[in-house]
Amino acid sequence: MSMSVDLELKKAFAELQHMMSETPQKLKLADVQIESLKRQRKHAEITTNEVKNLSSDTKTYESVGRMFVLTEIPTILDNLSSKMASCNEKIKALENNKAYLEKCMKESENNLREMVQIRKEKQDK
Repeated sequence: MSMSVDLELKKAFAELQHMMSETPQKLKLADVQIESLKRQRKHAEITTNEVKNLSSDTKTYESVGRMFVLTEIPTILDNLSSKMASCNEKIKALENNKAYLEKCMKESENNLREMVQIRKEKQDK
């Protein structure tokens, strides 16, 4: 019985160690991606405000790869608003994923503590 508990604890420790080394990297990556998306969203907001201030007869160009294409102001505004909406959705998804990772890490730690506590109680008997 003691041998199977030890193997179980050893396996749980290995899984926790793997999770503890991998999860902070994933959390850091999610933070970097969120900040990048926030910058993109802010850039789109500023551009939208500037484009709205232009007169309707102003020629506007939109970047397509390495070239610029003559584009109507309403089309540019639509593209910018869809870009902001896309950024918001991605930020929300990344924040949800980040919360999930943190929750899983805490649950794993708690499960491991419980296993260790049970093992100590069995040894004390």
